[in-house]
Amino acid sequence: MKPRIEILKEKKLIGNRLTMSLANNMTVELWENFIPRRREISNNISNDLISMQVYKPTYFTDFNPTNEFEKWATIEVSDYVNVPKDMETFTLPGGLYAVFEYKGLSTDSSIFSSIFGSWLPNSDYLLDSRPHFEVLGNKYKNADPNSEEEIWIPIRQK
Repeated sequence: MKPRIEILKEKKLIGNRLTMSLANNMTVELWENFIPRRREISNNISNDLISMQVYKPTYFTDFNPTNEFEKWATIEVSDYVNVPKDMETFTLPGGLYAVFEYKGLSTDSSIFSSIFGSWLPNSDYLLDSRPHFEVLGNKYKNADPNSEEEIWIPIRQK
């Protein structure tokens, strides 16, 4: 497993968010509410969906499946001029990311075990405290073992 290392430019996102934990995962509910309304976002840059997680700085050092985080269902936009009712904006800060190409079920968490348990400790990088996200492009197929997505993990040099 070898990611590409990329410097991300700041992104403007519009979408919905829920506070959840791994033990109380509400991802399905979040996306079921967002998908029917995504066409209300008129100034999107692409059709790619962005699934984003915003963790507290101590989330991974004091890891517990009941620790809460924010999960977002979003689309990248050119500006915040037309924000649909009951949706929110988020400015994703730029920075260094490890980008993993993933093929498989989105419910299979073994990729994250490999990233955090093997790749990251053996790399020249440390986890940074910026949002994590997945780009769900045209090859993404929910609940399909042939689904493809990009996993973006924020990093910084050791």
